[in-house]
Amino acid sequence: MSSLPRTTLEVGQKVRVTIEKVAHGGHFIARHEGAVIFVRHAIPSEEVIVEITSVGSSFNRGDVVEVISPSDDRVSAPCRYAHRSGCGGCDFQHVSLERQRTLKSDVITEQFSRIAKMELRVAVEEVSAPLGWRTRCSAVSNKKGELGFYQARSHKVIPVDDCRILVPEMKYSELARRGFKGDQRVEITISSTGERNIATGNARDEAPMRLTEGPEVSYYKVGENEFEVSQKSFWQSHKDAPRVLSECVLAFAGLREGDHVLDLYGGVGLFTAAVLPLIGEAGSVDIVEGSKSATADARRNFQDRTNVNVITGDVEKIITRFSHADVVILDPPREGAGKEVVENLSRIAARAIIYVACDPAALARDTGYLLAQGYKLAEVRAFDLFPMTHHIECVAKFVPSKVS
Repeated sequence: MSSLPRTTLEVGQKVRVTIEKVAHGGHFIARHEGAVIFVRHAIPSEEVIVEITSVGSSFNRGDVVEVISPSDDRVSAPCRYAHRSGCGGCDFQHVSLERQRTLKSDVITEQFSRIAKMELRVAVEEVSAPLGWRTRCSAVSNKKGELGFYQARSHKVIPVDDCRILVPEMKYSELARRGFKGDQRVEITISSTGERNIATGNARDEAPMRLTEGPEVSYYKVGENEFEVSQKSFWQSHKDAPRVLSECVLAFAGLREGDHVLDLYGGVGLFTAAVLPLIGEAGSVDIVEGSKSATADARRNFQDRTNVNVITGDVEKIITRFSHADVVILDPPREGAGKEVVENLSRIAARAIIYVACDPAALARDTGYLLAQGYKLAEVRAFDLFPMTHHIECVAKFVPSKVS
């Protein structure tokens, strides 16, 4: 039986639709005469006018240009650049804070249902105020040297003189007034001890960034631990994320004296520093990380600890060297760990795997792999470490399905 024909939409066309639900990636789903539209700047149940911005064979994209029946959760965006023609960084500023977290919870549920084939409902926990939380940003200058950010799904630079989600100590407005060379990538970071550094590079190629201001190595303090972090090394962008994630990882890990821990994609050693007091001198940690900058930092951070081994290399290759570990912690990049890494995790047979994920789709996929390899999802928490955006951070604990 053939399906009903779908309407063919055109770029620039305006259609009246009712928003159905949130989708992964900061979009919302609507349909017009059988055609699926991924819509920005909407809220479920709203009746809106959408302007089509791109068309495709399976779905189309569009922006809300008029709200006919607004949701009770629609609010005025605190940033004047948060609109369809503005900066593409914050896609949820038009949504009340409580509803933002509910929408993110809906996304987690949908991803696990669709990809991992399991039912999961987890509340997304509030961490901080929605503004003034970000300590690292990647900006770009236009041809005139005006500092700003890209428009959504575009290489058009929107000049921005005040980014509300950045920590005030970064003094972004001051930098925007200063101006930069044209067509520059500009990476700005500020440490928990107040050190700001700036690196620049050509926006039109992938040439390495060059430090132009501030120290090459900054210092970050998390509880009693202090970390050296180079400009090229990864560090969590939310000012409270290192503490929040470390506390959750420890709560899930159930560490014991003498445990051997694998810290995969371990960066400069955030989680290693947290676990060391619990495993004691009889325990040991192997950090595996692909970034040479991060592993150089990690070696300095643990230079006095003989029970910490730092390995530079691809996790997918290095993990084959390990035959066993008591606990595995992994914090992979957005694309997740993947099937080969998960299969090696099952071979290592840790009593607990703690997975830190910034993409629920990748976590759901790898959860499916872990389920197939004899692990079960024991606990999961989600944190709103990217308020005003669609991004979510999750921490999941996996344990063997059967105890031998």
